[in-house]
Amino acid sequence: MKLSDSLLEYVRACFTGIWIQTHEPDDALAEIGGLCREQGWNLATWDIDRGLRVAGSTENGAADPLAAVRAIGALAQAEGAGILALANFHRFLGSAEIVQAVQHQVLAGKQTRTFLVILSPIVQLHTELEKLFVVLQHDLPSRDQLREIAGGVATESEELPTGGDLDRVLDAASGLTRYEAENAFALALVRHGRIEPSTIWQLKSQTLLKTGLLSLHHGQGSFAQLGGLDALKAFCLRALRQPASRSNSCRARGVLLLGVPGTGKSAFCKALGHETGRPTLVLDVGSLMGSLVGQTEERTRQALKIVDAMQPAVLMIDEVEKALSGASGQSDSGVSARMFGSLLSWLNDHESDVFVVCTANDVTRLPPEFSRAERFDGIFFLDLPGEAQKQAIWQQYLDQFALDPQQARPDDAQWTGAEIRSCCRLAALLDVPLLQAARNVVPVAATSADSVERLRSWASGRCLDAERAGAYGRAQPPAASRRRVHRPSDN
Repeated sequence: MKLSDSLLEYVRACFTGIWIQTHEPDDALAEIGGLCREQGWNLATWDIDRGLRVAGSTENGAADPLAAVRAIGALAQAEGAGILALANFHRFLGSAEIVQAVQHQVLAGKQTRTFLVILSPIVQLHTELEKLFVVLQHDLPSRDQLREIAGGVATESEELPTGGDLDRVLDAASGLTRYEAENAFALALVRHGRIEPSTIWQLKSQTLLKTGLLSLHHGQGSFAQLGGLDALKAFCLRALRQPASRSNSCRARGVLLLGVPGTGKSAFCKALGHETGRPTLVLDVGSLMGSLVGQTEERTRQALKIVDAMQPAVLMIDEVEKALSGASGQSDSGVSARMFGSLLSWLNDHESDVFVVCTANDVTRLPPEFSRAERFDGIFFLDLPGEAQKQAIWQQYLDQFALDPQQARPDDAQWTGAEIRSCCRLAALLDVPLLQAARNVVPVAATSADSVERLRSWASGRCLDAERAGAYGRAQPPAASRRRVHRPSDN
C-alpha cells in the first residue's frame, strides 16, 4: 500500500501520532503534501536546517524543535486536519522537555484534529511515547517507479534498454532508494551511453557494504567448474526456473546443504547465483550481533528487509550451525534466541523471490526446528566425492594450474575437492610433483574421522543425495569387517 493511502486511513481514524520510517524524507514529504492538497488539509514541515514552514508560505519559522512542536496548535481548523511533519526528529527525543511536549500535543490532537508526523530512518520511541504512535513504512520504489526514474534519466530512446534487457536493469536496481537509483542510472549512462545493469550492481554492492550486514558476491563461478553434485544442481535449477507467474505458496524456498568440510557447499552457493542470473547475497550472522540492547534484533530485521528488497536473489548463510550455536539463549540473555526466532519467522513467511542456501558441517548443533519440513525445499548431503567426480576435479585443477596431467597422482581415497585443489596449487606454487605436494595435505576424513562417520550415519536415510536422485544411503561395511562388540554375557 502506498504511503499516502496508509496515512489517509490513519488520519481518518484520528491516530494523532504517526511515525514514518523512511530514508527519503523529501520524497515522503512530497507524497504527504500531495495528499494534503487533495484533502484540503493544512500542512507544516520542520527540520533543523530550514525551521518551521507552512505550506503556501515562503517564510521560515522557528528552528527550535520545542517551539516547532508547540506550533502545531496553529494548524487546527474547523474542518479537515492539520499535519505537522518533523524530519529526522528522532535526534531531539533525548530531551525530557521535548518528549513531554510531544506527548501533550499528541493527546490534545484528538480534540483539535492536529496530527504529529515524525519522519526518521529508524524507529526510536521512548517509553512514554510507545503507545501514542503508530509506525508506517515508506516503501522503496516499485519496478514501475524505477522504470519511470530510468525513463526520466534516459532522454534518448537508445539510452533506455527494452524487453529482457530492461528487466535486468530493473532487477539490478531493486532495493535502491529513489535517489540511489537515479544516481546509478546516470552513472551507467555516462560510462556506457545507455543504462547497463553492471554499473548498477557495482553501486548496489557499495550500498550493501555501507550497512555492514550483507555482502554481494561478484565471482563468475559456474556449475561447469564444480565436479559432480548432479542431483543438487538439477534440483535447484528446476526450482528456480519455474514460471514467475506461480503463486508465492509454490515458489522455491531454498535448500540446506549438510556435508563434510571441503565438499563444495560454499562454492555451489556462489555458482548458483551466476547460473540463474541472480545476485548472491552473503549474510554474515556474526555481523548482526550488536553491543547495545535491542541492536541485534534491529540489525536482523534490517538485513532481512534489505534481502527482501533485492529480490530476485540467492541468499547464502555459510556454516549456519556456528551462527546459531547460542540459540538456546542461556549465554547471552536470549539475544541469539530472539535473532534465531526472527530468522525462522522470515524463512517460513517471507513472500519475496529469495532462494535461501544454508550450509552446515555439524547437524547436531542445529536446533531441530531449523530443519523441519517446509522450512527448506530439501536437505542435501554432500559426501566425499566418488571416483568419477574426483577425476573431473583433478582434470579441472590440473588445467587451472597448468600441471602435467600424465604424472602420478597420490592416493585420494579420503580426499575432498578442496584437498585436491590444495594439492594442485601447492604443486604449482612449489614446482614439485603431485606426489611430493601431497605430503603437505592431510585430509579432513583422517583428522576428523569420528565426526565424519557420525555425520554420514546421521544423513543416511534423512537427507537427499547431492550426487544422485533420491535419499542418501551409505553402504554398510562387509560383515567380516565389522568389529565384534564384547558383552559380559559372552563370557
